[in-house]
Amino acid sequence: MSKLIVSEIEDGLVELRLNRPIKHNAIDYEIMDEIKRNLQSLKTKKSLRALILTGEGDKAFCSGGDVKAFQHLKTRDEAYFMLSKMGDVLYELMTFPLPTFAIINGIALGGGCEIATACDIRIARKGATLGFIQGQLSITTGWGGATLLYEKLSYEHAISFLYSAKKISSNDAEHMGFVQKTVSDENYKEQSYSFIKESLVKDPNVLRAYKAVKVSQWEQSNLYSRMMSEINRCAELWSSEEHHHAVSAFLTRKGKS
Repeated sequence: MSKLIVSEIEDGLVELRLNRPIKHNAIDYEIMDEIKRNLQSLKTKKSLRALILTGEGDKAFCSGGDVKAFQHLKTRDEAYFMLSKMGDVLYELMTFPLPTFAIINGIALGGGCEIATACDIRIARKGATLGFIQGQLSITTGWGGATLLYEKLSYEHAISFLYSAKKISSNDAEHMGFVQKTVSDENYKEQSYSFIKESLVKDPNVLRAYKAVKVSQWEQSNLYSRMMSEINRCAELWSSEEHHHAVSAFLTRKGKS
């Protein structure tokens, strides 16, 4: 079964659904390739009005990178290969030429929060938990997420979110402006899609024109190179003994749970 489910919804909406519910929709190399391939093919679709990203099941949007899949990465160069590969995916998502929505149906932690940040609008199911928890593993955001977050939030809110490495509720995320809409647990999908449809004009060309203004600004401010500089710093931390010890302790705790 595919680790990414692509569904065409009515009215020019397409949903990409991360499909690893047993792994809390964690990201591995295969999903990276699937997301990038679909982003590149969909962005030229003339009838498309919006892209929606969510997770399979009712527990997780995305728990970030698959720690077990990447635990063998030890050196800076090994880490940079993986981190920059997903950084390229998030740049594609960030600069996608049409509106993008994240439906945060459950936990969005670490890299999961970075993915959500790359979307234009974030809708969260009540009770969802979010957090840039990478600091607990002695690394920083590794896919360019801090650079993206500084584009989306005030510096004060962004830096407190990153510095603390704490998990917060969907209500708190909405209060700081990270989440634009919180929907109740019951019928959250229907509520989310209603909100999306009400947010968009019918003509895709209008939507593309507005998005192009911001994408042009990001290109002029060298967003991609800024993301890669951030990723390089994370790769350096990844190679540290502190990170390797933290990963080992995390996997031990998971094995006992």
